[in-house]
Amino acid sequence: MNKNSLRRQLRAARNALDRDTRKHAGRNACRLALRLGLLLRAKRIGFYLPHNAEFDVTPLLNQALWMKRECYLPVIPRRKAQAMRFALIHDRHVMQPNRYGIHEPQDARPLRARQLDLLFVPLVGFDDEGYRLGMGGGYYDATLAYQGRRCHWRKPKLIGVGFECQRVAKLPHDPWDRPLDAVLTERQLYRFKPGAQ
Repeated sequence: MNKNSLRRQLRAARNALDRDTRKHAGRNACRLALRLGLLLRAKRIGFYLPHNAEFDVTPLLNQALWMKRECYLPVIPRRKAQAMRFALIHDRHVMQPNRYGIHEPQDARPLRARQLDLLFVPLVGFDDEGYRLGMGGGYYDATLAYQGRRCHWRKPKLIGVGFECQRVAKLPHDPWDRPLDAVLTERQLYRFKPGAQ
């Protein structure tokens, strides 16, 4: 099955989850992340705001803010397949919707991904090798492309976030696809390679 067919199938499975199930999943994932200490070693953490039935990481984001971590949200570039920057969330930030309707904080000096310690990544699907299927815009591929060029880049740790129904045995992947360090679901943390959180 190709990526587009899988994307349609996995989005349908995700969209079929009711609101209570989604809410409960977000709280479960937050408790699991705290129990496993995912936020303890990271100072700068990248999150995302859920869109189109994506897994809601807001409980985890709020916990990280309470723990006084520096929390960042992606800023979508003007064109597809360009690297995103990450804007700091703070008491006086101004949020504006981007062209997809997702709110972004306005920041005069956003960070590059390599300046983050940990990055929670949305996904449409994931497999048992840690590969992620995204929405198809290429933003995360472009943002993390530097990791494929130099083997010593280990920042940020990449943790995909999704529902159990988004897991498949094997996804088709391209040479530019970067495997995740782990995936956090409502039930468990899947680790994929040495050095994962």
